[in-house]
Amino acid sequence: MLEPCRLCPRECGASRISGERGECGAGKDAEISSYGPHFGEEAPLVGRGGSGTIFFAFCSLRCVFCQNYEISRGKFKYVVSAAELAAIMLELQKRGCENINLVTPTHYLPQIMEALAAAAGEGLQLPLVYNCSGYERVDSLRLLDGIVDIYMPDFKYADEGMARKYSRVSGYPRIAREAMKEMHRQVGDLKLDKRGVAYRGLLIRHLVMPGGVAGTAELMKFIAREISPRAWINIMDQYYPAYMACRYPEINRRITPTEYAAALAAARDSSSEFNLL
Repeated sequence: MLEPCRLCPRECGASRISGERGECGAGKDAEISSYGPHFGEEAPLVGRGGSGTIFFAFCSLRCVFCQNYEISRGKFKYVVSAAELAAIMLELQKRGCENINLVTPTHYLPQIMEALAAAAGEGLQLPLVYNCSGYERVDSLRLLDGIVDIYMPDFKYADEGMARKYSRVSGYPRIAREAMKEMHRQVGDLKLDKRGVAYRGLLIRHLVMPGGVAGTAELMKFIAREISPRAWINIMDQYYPAYMACRYPEINRRITPTEYAAALAAARDSSSEFNLL
C-alpha cells in the first residue's frame, strides 16, 4: 500500500518505497516529532501514568487553523526505524504509561505494524490508541481489526464545502462517517476498567468552530443515530486562530461561551445517554 501509496483516502499513488513523498509529505521511513507520557489527553486515557503518545510527522489534511502545524507540515521531525519505534513503545510501557497513543499514524501504517510486531514480541501489552483526523480509508481500517484497541478520531465537519475550504480535502463528511462506522464495528463503545482507564472502544473528538463552521448539531445527530446513542464524545472548546487562520476573518477568533454552550446542548438534545467529556 506504500507503492503506489493508497493508505489514506487521497490515494495519491506516490512511489514511497522508491523515495517519493506522498501528498501528505510522508516518505519511505517513519518520521516522528516527539514522544513521551502525555497528561493533557482525555481522562480515560491518562489514568495515573499518562498516555504514551508518539507524534508522527505530517498529516493527510491541510487544516488552515492547525494548532500543531510544525508537526503536521513536517518542520519538526526525525527518522525512526522499526526497531527504534518498537523500543519507544517499550520505553513508554516501562515508564508506566496507560497506553500507546499513535498521533496521526495513518500514513505510516506499514512501518507502525512492523514496529508493533517487534514490540509485542518483546512484551508490549498496553492498549493501542489510534488518534486520527477521521479522514480514513475503510480498507486501511479493516486491516487494523483486532490490532487497535481504542479509536480516537476527530469528527471535524458536517459540510463538504467547509472541509474543502478549511482543510483542503474532498469528501471529508462522507469518508469520516464511513470510517467512524467501521471503527465502532471493530471496538464498540468505550469501556473502562475499575480505575476508570479506557482499554477498548471508540472515543470521538469534536472541535467546536466559530460561527458554526463545524456543523456540530448535524454531527451529533449522526453519532446518536448511526454510531451509538451512548457514544463517548469530547466536545472541545480550545479552538484558537493558529497557523493561517488569520487569512479567514470568519474563523480568526476564539469561540464564545454561547457557541460552546450551544454545542453541548446539541449533543444532549441528540442523545441524553452520550458520555460527554
